[in-house]
Amino acid sequence: MTHFGFPYRVGSDGRTARASADEHVRDLIELILFTSQGERVNRPDFGAGVRQLVFAENAPELANALQHLVQSALQRWLAELIEVRGVDVRAKDATLAVLVRFRALESAEERVVRVVREA
Repeated sequence: MTHFGFPYRVGSDGRTARASADEHVRDLIELILFTSQGERVNRPDFGAGVRQLVFAENAPELANALQHLVQSALQRWLAELIEVRGVDVRAKDATLAVLVRFRALESAEERVVRVVREA
């Protein structure tokens, strides 16, 4: 099955850009990670709000809290698509890297998504 690309854009052929199932799941993970709670009018509890923590103090306690926040948000919003196997969060200076290990429910294959954002 082919999905729309995210963010929505027009492809080189002049049509809506498409994404494979793997790209679609990666895009959904990124959407959840970087959407702040309260940003969506009809779903005020949607998202993990990771972007706002890029400039937070880099402490082990924050990293642990962020791992739990990310894992719970992914499990809540993507439970129909993936089984989250692990989350690793690294913050260094103004760069935030989140590594998500998961198994897509449509296959038995474990996958890894690494999302990096710089402020």
